[in-house]
Amino acid sequence: MSQASVVLIVDDNAKGREALEDLLYGQGYTLAFAADGLEALRQAAALTPDVILLDVMMPGMDGFEVCQSLRANPRLAEVPVVMVTALNDNSVRLRGLGVGADDFITKPFNRAELRARIKTITRLNRYRSLLDERAALEQAHTDLLRSYDATIEGWIYALDLRDKETEGHSLRVTELTVRLAQAAGIGGDELTHIRRGALLHDVGKLGIPDAILLKPGKLTDEEWVIMRRHPQYAYTMLAPIPYLQPALAIPYCHHEKWDGSGYPCGLAGEAIPFAARLFAVVDVWDALRSDRPYRMGWPEAQVLEYIRDQIGTHFDPQAVALFLQVMEAS
Repeated sequence: MSQASVVLIVDDNAKGREALEDLLYGQGYTLAFAADGLEALRQAAALTPDVILLDVMMPGMDGFEVCQSLRANPRLAEVPVVMVTALNDNSVRLRGLGVGADDFITKPFNRAELRARIKTITRLNRYRSLLDERAALEQAHTDLLRSYDATIEGWIYALDLRDKETEGHSLRVTELTVRLAQAAGIGGDELTHIRRGALLHDVGKLGIPDAILLKPGKLTDEEWVIMRRHPQYAYTMLAPIPYLQPALAIPYCHHEKWDGSGYPCGLAGEAIPFAARLFAVVDVWDALRSDRPYRMGWPEAQVLEYIRDQIGTHFDPQAVALFLQVMEAS
């Protein structure tokens, strides 16, 4: 249930306050009152009203001074102020506009018109407030996602520090995978999820013992059994995190092969998520170009020849076509 709009009535004359109270009573407003300028400022600061009905001619601090003080307060600067005056004079209106008044009501006022104007003002102010709140929530959400992404990059940096042989690999393959996805017409949130998945593709290796992960030579069959668990480890680590669930395709499926001979699930063809099919090409390309203790990196031409040879077995033909298109455009 929505909260009632708050109307602050400011008038040094008790009968003026009573007249406005009588007019607005029973119309769904919460009414507050002030008999002078200082009290008006105190009430406004305490309530942040939806509209202030402000008498102009008051002893001490008049309505112009009150309005000017309200506009100087960042918390109250946007509160609608309607000046109530018996002076039907353009100079009064101009001065009121100059200090920030939003509207004017001239005494004696038409009761039906005044009710309608206040209803419109409070409705518009509530709508503006809702827009401001929504914008603030969206900014907070954006800031939170940026913090999450910074955390991901921190994880990947830590992983690269652990395995010096693949240092920089995660950022390289992420950049190229994003370019392939864009060439495929992917954008928006889906592209963001692909980027996160590419960054996190090897996060499951945090569960692999150093003796296997950092072994300077080729792995034994038994060690490969353990190494091949890293996609499942990645899934187990990331699946409980709701905002990373849409990014799971690459960490979990990037070792699947088009012909079904990959792991961990033996998926084949289009059963493999498209993002993982794109990434698989990029991952192999970067791995073969990089030096390892047990072999030197391959020349670019040899890597591209190997990738072409693996079309239809290891790689999705469409993914390879996109890869070659992007590489030729580089």
